[in-house]
Amino acid sequence: MASNQPSVKRYRREEKNSDGSDREDDDKYVPYVPVMERKKQQLLKLGRIVQLTAEASNVGKSSSENEHDEEGAEEAWGRKFNISLLDQHTELKKIAEAKKISAVEKQLKEEEKILESVAEKKALMGVAELAKGIQYEEPIKTSWKAPRYILARTDASHERLREKMRVLVDGENVPPPICSFKEMKFPKPILAALEKRNIRKPSPIQVQGIPAVLAGRDLIGIAFTGSGKTLVFVLPLVMFSLEQELRLPFISREGPYGLVICPSRELAKQTFDIVQYYCQHLQMAGLPEIRSALAIGGVPVNDALTIIQQGCHIIIATPGRLMDMLDKKLLKLDVCRYLCMDEADRMIDAGFEEDIRTIFSYFKGQRQTLLFSATMPKKIQNFAKSALVKPVTINVGRAGAASMNVTQDVEYVKQEAKVVYLLDCLQKTPPPVLIFAEKKQDVDAIHEYLLLKGVEAVAIHGGKDQEERYRSVEGFRNQEKDVLVATDVASKGLDFPDVQHVINYDMPDDIENYVHRIGRTGRSISKGLATTFINKATEQFVLLDLKHLLIEAKQKVPPFLGELCSETEKYADLGDGCSYCGGLGHRITECPKLEAIQSKQASNIGRRDYLSNTAADY
Repeated sequence: MASNQPSVKRYRREEKNSDGSDREDDDKYVPYVPVMERKKQQLLKLGRIVQLTAEASNVGKSSSENEHDEEGAEEAWGRKFNISLLDQHTELKKIAEAKKISAVEKQLKEEEKILESVAEKKALMGVAELAKGIQYEEPIKTSWKAPRYILARTDASHERLREKMRVLVDGENVPPPICSFKEMKFPKPILAALEKRNIRKPSPIQVQGIPAVLAGRDLIGIAFTGSGKTLVFVLPLVMFSLEQELRLPFISREGPYGLVICPSRELAKQTFDIVQYYCQHLQMAGLPEIRSALAIGGVPVNDALTIIQQGCHIIIATPGRLMDMLDKKLLKLDVCRYLCMDEADRMIDAGFEEDIRTIFSYFKGQRQTLLFSATMPKKIQNFAKSALVKPVTINVGRAGAASMNVTQDVEYVKQEAKVVYLLDCLQKTPPPVLIFAEKKQDVDAIHEYLLLKGVEAVAIHGGKDQEERYRSVEGFRNQEKDVLVATDVASKGLDFPDVQHVINYDMPDDIENYVHRIGRTGRSISKGLATTFINKATEQFVLLDLKHLLIEAKQKVPPFLGELCSETEKYADLGDGCSYCGGLGHRITECPKLEAIQSKQASNIGRRDYLSNTAADY
């Protein structure tokens, strides 16, 4: 009977006898398997062997090693199958992308961990408030309200206006942006004073910042140099002081109502002059006198004390002199309800952090706190928020970005040729020109050289007395002198409207200082030029930061900078660079500034100052 089963070819397998001769065993027949099928079975068998070997080798390994091996086995498995090259390529590409994502995630987690470890555990608050556990839940209430028709607009229309002006805001119940000083409800004398200075409409930071401050909100304001940050805190402060004076006039030794802290004497003097300008216009219009005092080092304290004796509304100070006056009880902050720190990150970086904490402990109640700067890394922002109540953060551009009004020119100049080359650079634009150098000796050498060559130049640095510094700055501002040579004391916040050219005699150690330096030109809507000399003496990490800053500002990158690269450049897509110092050319995992601070702290461990007046058992 014929079977329905398909016929299977059978072949006879030959085996050898023990003596080596052929032996036929008729009983041992195996079914015939096609060549392709046999190869497939061999591959499957080989795959199982590989898998078993991998499982055996995984015993006793850590979980991370196992994950790594599994990935390797998957790749080996993928290559051994009979798959087209195109499919293999797609598969391998997916595996590579997955690995890349995991590497990026790993980097971000590591950065987060470092940022947490270096973050200040102690809040930026007064000692008494920390000890008593005082927490302010709501911002200070003020009498100012935005016009009804502006409040009636939808959130979407406010957001469209912010997008148009490239203003980023963060915070709860952010006050609406207002596009004119008149709608901000400033009185006619203030509007006339603004008109006299050709300020007809608010800049982006003022559009959002002034309404937020007038509404009593705590604020972190970040905007590029020359964007008008000073008016954001000066105008509301003048208005609040006027309101207090009208309600109940200040008596002798009362006040101040507002306190502005600046990192340098020159910046404090400039802010004081701006406050005086608007207060005088109010007084000329028949309104009460708003008294303001300047408390800075290098000038007699009696000038400030005379005004404090009469009852003072506003004080502009540097941290050192302010601490001294508070310690000696020459000044009280009992009624102070408005605190502004200009260039706040520079003060914290300069080591004034403990002084600021001590100043906070002299306040007797809640105050409105404002922080402003062009460069404010994430570390400082997080730390500053501990002092603020429901803060509004306003960003105009990236924190630490260079002004787009400045053309940046980077040149390779040998150390010995720098001074001579300065004369060529001065020909690029008409005066006034600002020259920055890192060291006092260099400032004096450049100043002397320019005077010998017949250039009308003045110089300022920390080693000169205050009167000479004043004379130099005012002579340069009034265009009596053509060139100002300075260290970084002149780089923070100083406003020279007519400067068209800034020359960096050397590259600063810190990219933030570079941003502040070049920001002395290209103020408001005017254009400027910044020339920077670099050579082999410049640190590589600063050059990398500079390279990425130039790319971000769409500036020409010279070939010698373009060739530089680092390992962390592959993470450049992650965003704002180092979250500790703000440099774009490296991540926090390789931040030299953080390393320097940590090594300094480590070297101070175990050292005790037995001669200090606080040492208990000397």
